[in-house]
Amino acid sequence: MKSKTHGYIFALLALTIFSLQDAISKHLASAYPPIFVTMIRYWAFGLFTVILASKMRGGLKATARTKRPALQMARGLLLAVQVVLAITCFAVIGLARSQAIFSATPILIALLAMPILGERVGWRRWAAIGAGLFGVLLILKPEGDFFDVKLLLAVASCFNFAFYVIATRLVSRDDSSTTSFFYTGVVGAAAMTLIGPFYWSWMSSGDWGWMALVCVTSISSHYFLIRAYDSLDAAAVQPLTYLSLVYASIIGVTIYGETLSLNTVIGSAIVVAAGIFTVWREHVVARRRGNARGVAFDSGDLR
Repeated sequence: MKSKTHGYIFALLALTIFSLQDAISKHLASAYPPIFVTMIRYWAFGLFTVILASKMRGGLKATARTKRPALQMARGLLLAVQVVLAITCFAVIGLARSQAIFSATPILIALLAMPILGERVGWRRWAAIGAGLFGVLLILKPEGDFFDVKLLLAVASCFNFAFYVIATRLVSRDDSSTTSFFYTGVVGAAAMTLIGPFYWSWMSSGDWGWMALVCVTSISSHYFLIRAYDSLDAAAVQPLTYLSLVYASIIGVTIYGETLSLNTVIGSAIVVAAGIFTVWREHVVARRRGNARGVAFDSGDLR
């Protein structure tokens, strides 16, 4: 019991720090290119994954050994793109509305798992998927006479992360979670280093301080999430991730002056409820098949 309690504490710490990281990233991405901000973050994150891998049994060489190198590379690239998309969304759409749309990711994962992974989905999950997609439509519903096309960026981000999680499920059949985590950081850092310098911007001394804080939060949040997974399975952690929507709404409204429409609030509630049910149902089905791992959820998160 004590171990699970610690797991929940670590998960809450990770999610709280992730939300602070999102808030700071929104500030930085409003003044500097998101690709540049992502590159600096990945330098810190990549270094963290290398240090962590070197301390594992067998060291760096053993951790880097993979049976699916192409898929691991694809995962790393997908997550790097995801971070850029998410930061851009925070800057141009807002924290609260972006996270509201991001909440639909587990629903998209269940939808894509059918053709890609060959998973069967029963009527209960089909009902949850339908309800979740209806909630997304409510969030996207135009508030005036014109549809805000910028919202499609958040939808694209959702699909991108869903493909990333599907790839993580595929690679988990052959590689350990530590190997996948290593490639997440190293491939992403390498990719952003190739592209990021073309977007280099000179920051003010104050913003370099914020950037340093983003790097610290990136490392600490992933560390706490890893510790959480030491005690909890994915089905227990996943529902807690919806706290990010609560945090984003509070920060977005109080600090950045964002407004929440009634459609966004109602749509978010529907999406969260459908997402939690989808994750729970997948966990039940997995246990029936004798697989106690539950739903695959990579500690790369969507930041």
